[in-house]
Amino acid sequence: MSEQPGEASSSEHIVRSPRNPRKRKHASQKGSWASFLKSLAGFTGDLSSMTAPPFILSPTSLTEFPAYWCERPELFAKIADGMSEEERALAVLKWFISTLKGQYTSRNESMGSEKKPLNPVLGDFTYIAQFRLFYGYWPDTAGRGGKTTLVVEQVSHHPPITAYRIANEAKGVVLTGHNAQKTSFSGTYSQYLHSCGSIIVKQVGHAVLTVRLPSGDVEEYLITLPRLRIDGLWYGSPYIELTDTSYIQSSSGWLSQIEYKGKGYFSGKSHSFKATVTPPPHLYRQPHVIEGTWHTTSRDTRIGAVFHDVTTPKEEVTVAPITEQGEWESRRLWSVVAKGIREGDFETAAKDKSRIENEQRQRRRDEVAAGTKWELKHFRHIESCPAYERLGRLFSANPPTEDGYVYLNNGPQA
Repeated sequence: MSEQPGEASSSEHIVRSPRNPRKRKHASQKGSWASFLKSLAGFTGDLSSMTAPPFILSPTSLTEFPAYWCERPELFAKIADGMSEEERALAVLKWFISTLKGQYTSRNESMGSEKKPLNPVLGDFTYIAQFRLFYGYWPDTAGRGGKTTLVVEQVSHHPPITAYRIANEAKGVVLTGHNAQKTSFSGTYSQYLHSCGSIIVKQVGHAVLTVRLPSGDVEEYLITLPRLRIDGLWYGSPYIELTDTSYIQSSSGWLSQIEYKGKGYFSGKSHSFKATVTPPPHLYRQPHVIEGTWHTTSRDTRIGAVFHDVTTPKEEVTVAPITEQGEWESRRLWSVVAKGIREGDFETAAKDKSRIENEQRQRRRDEVAAGTKWELKHFRHIESCPAYERLGRLFSANPPTEDGYVYLNNGPQA
């Protein structure tokens, strides 16, 4: 059969046809993704400095990621209700496991695959404090005992480091921490292979949770971070698997060791984990063993009961309307870019992203020329975190020391 004008016998002709803009866009994205994979395979050093195609960007800034720690604020508040050291250690583990779904799979569920967060604008871009802030809260409702507040500050751009504080002051539960990532590519790129490797993410940093007890004493928990492996690159649908082991060490001596299994190329179940909760040496008790998938449910194998369940709705952090935010607060700063990504208008998103970054580079040059000193607003950097060193010694943490950030108690809710 002969082809009529406007018809086509191949996908190539369809892509070129002005009557098929969606397919032209898909072909363009496929080409950009292939180029990105080639760049990954040939890149040496930390991948965080690479520019990703706009269509794999998340509409969420990296500055907002600490909000994932408290998308189930009732579990955060309930930590203080534990009547014993053992109960509180299990409550901390339950809360922590319940944060993983939001942190590591929420983009897959809402956008179809893992997305690269928008970079913060500071450090090499600017010294001005208000460019790097994110504030929010979860309101007081029944069972929470009080309002839970969030203060985030991007304290470095290269490497990207975020410091944060989440607090339910009425319940006496406070989380302070910082997070950075070192990324590398493992594998090779070939148009003839069905797998081209993974992105390996080493998370740098830690968090310290403090619980004020009725006696006036303070219980501390050191929380280390899992490693990430981003698979699915060849298919253009990246997803995260957690790997290796992370720890939660209590000042009471209770230790949670969390092993992340994940899905391999040939076997395994996605997002699997096994947590072993052991008592301090002077207590002769059987450990708790928790097994399941961190993005759905798990069970305490010792008693057979459901341990955590994140199949129920989460609660997003509440923030001020964009019109009431400072000009350079995260959501207002990236509003045009985020809107473009959500609506699939990647051209607009890319243009505004470039505009913001170029403006900040110029500010950076101007401030360096003027000798302007950049100072943190809500946190103070320390070379060695005493809580990390003290608690890390109990389970031989590696590295044995880490730097940290001390909150200055000057957030908007302070």
